Amino acid sequence: METWIIYALLTVLSWGVYGVILHKGRGMMPMGPETPNAGLKAFLFVCIAYAIIGLIAAMVLKARGTNWNFTGAEGSAIPVSLIAGVAGALGAFTLVLALGAAAPIYKGAAAAAVMPIVFAGAPIINTMAAMWKEREHMDFKSLPPLFLVGCVMAAAGAFLVAKYSPTNTGGAAKPTAAAKPH
Repeated sequence: METWIIYALLTVLSWGVYGVILHKGRGMMPMGPETPNAGLKAFLFVCIAYAIIGLIAAMVLKARGTNWNFTGAEGSAIPVSLIAGVAGALGAFTLVLALGAAAPIYKGAAAAAVMPIVFAGAPIINTMAAMWKEREHMDFKSLPPLFLVGCVMAAAGAFLVAKYSPTNTGGAAKPTAAAKPH
């Protein structure tokens, strides 16, 4: 199997459990008067985890003997990489807010409502942003119709998964007494 596919699948696994674990951590924070702060408290530890992983990345770079130069042919990669980090951190922050806002409705299953929207919407936005970045090389008038169908299906699928997840609806409907055969 290609290395990039292995890494992509590991990302799917990591991010697939991220929302559930994050919501659990949020729910374990002190509640009552502190309920509005529970998500931010959980997010604080997400940030600490990112810092720890950043230190590990620095150690890997050191072990590989990097020259610590961050300027390439197009200039310094630092500002663009920091903007990417801000986008990721902002996404994690607003995810915490979404989980907190969904918690009164879906209780412990808030992640089952929020994450399908995030994980189906993000690839659509990613694709659109990549196309915009390469717009001088793109012919938008000749987009394959199945691409557009796929975007609509991803959005519709996210809605259906979020709305009808058994954890959000209480499971499959049970037959009523009137519907039982006599």
